[in-house]
Amino acid sequence: MGITKTQIFDQRQNELAQLFKILGHPARIAILQYISKQDACICNDLVEEIGLAQATISQHLKELKSIGLLKGEIEGKSMCYCINIDRWNELQQNLNSFFNTTKQNCC
Repeated sequence: MGITKTQIFDQRQNELAQLFKILGHPARIAILQYISKQDACICNDLVEEIGLAQATISQHLKELKSIGLLKGEIEGKSMCYCINIDRWNELQQNLNSFFNTTKQNCC
């Protein structure tokens, strides 16, 4: 297996690639959409809402937390999640910057 070449790319390119990689699964998009529409942190609703097994949901939540989009707190025996607004806004600005600096030079 070859060595990763991420070191030849700048931090912004690597961060955007990681973001797209993690957001590249429809279950993660569904999880983010559901959590973002809630008034409070959610705990056990995701299994019923998304329709995947608890272990699968947990793995997707772990990936979303790895890029900082979610915050989690332990409440009793459950982990409750909500959107990390600061990180959400930061990633939104990075994406806007990326798309806004792309030239419209196609035929």
